[in-house]
Amino acid sequence: MELGLIGLGRMGANMRERIRRAGHTVVGFDHHPEVSDVGSLQELVDALSTPRAVWVMVPAGDPTRTTVAELADLLQPGDVVVDGGNSRYTDDAENDRILRERGIGYVDCGVSGGVWGLEVGYGLMAGGDTEHVERLMPIFDALRPDGPRDESFVHAGPVGAGHYAKMVHNGIEYGLMQAYAEGYELLHAADVVTDVPGTVKAWSRGTVVRSWLLDLLVKALEHDPGLTELEGYVDDSGEGRWTVQEAIDHAVPAPAITAAVFARFASRQSDSPAMKAVAALRNEFGGHAVRAAEAAGPSSGTGDTRA
Repeated sequence: MELGLIGLGRMGANMRERIRRAGHTVVGFDHHPEVSDVGSLQELVDALSTPRAVWVMVPAGDPTRTTVAELADLLQPGDVVVDGGNSRYTDDAENDRILRERGIGYVDCGVSGGVWGLEVGYGLMAGGDTEHVERLMPIFDALRPDGPRDESFVHAGPVGAGHYAKMVHNGIEYGLMQAYAEGYELLHAADVVTDVPGTVKAWSRGTVVRSWLLDLLVKALEHDPGLTELEGYVDDSGEGRWTVQEAIDHAVPAPAITAAVFARFASRQSDSPAMKAVAALRNEFGGHAVRAAEAAGPSSGTGDTRA
């Protein structure tokens, strides 16, 4: 299958490579010419056979909305556009309307996997018409991990459902990271525990709290046992806030997720071991930007903040 891919940052570039490894043709475009396969959106469209499939992997908000509007003028009836970024689900209806008026399909797809997705695959949550989702299934299958499809891919519902599912996924992620971080801080504060990294690592097998996030915290502590290289400052991309707002709108109690969002705000006021742990986790799974402690060298993280 042929795919146009717009946006070749850490996620997009790895996705292009994984899809190519599965035997598909990918034409990538990025504003950084050194990583781009073509020089413009028009060249990307011209390079694809009809009916075309174009995947947008650029920052949420105006960059995505602008790209979709440009594609509406360049593509033809029968083509389909996928928004794989972290757009707010309320943007999807307008994107779909703009494209549908031109006879162009639209699928929103939440993508989870961070910088590890190239090797281990991505979790995918799609929203849109069944005909469009089914048409894109070879690409979804190339991106997801090996194993049963329903353990890493879902057609969650109509347009907007994919991004809604990813929003809730990220809200849960906030809560999980905060729980691990608070446990780490409590271990750190207690004189009776003399091997904090070893204790966290001992939870990796056999315990009910084992998870990939825990494995990443272990990895971070093995590199920097006291997390002294990081400042306990943690950004948020907005999806945690959106999840809390949805919980309010639907009268669904979400105290853990809400507290995790407010803890990130607190991290910007004072340093703490717990927020260093959250910063370390975000850097480990997504390569998100972190702030180096003043006495340490430059940060190891670069790029955007998606979680």
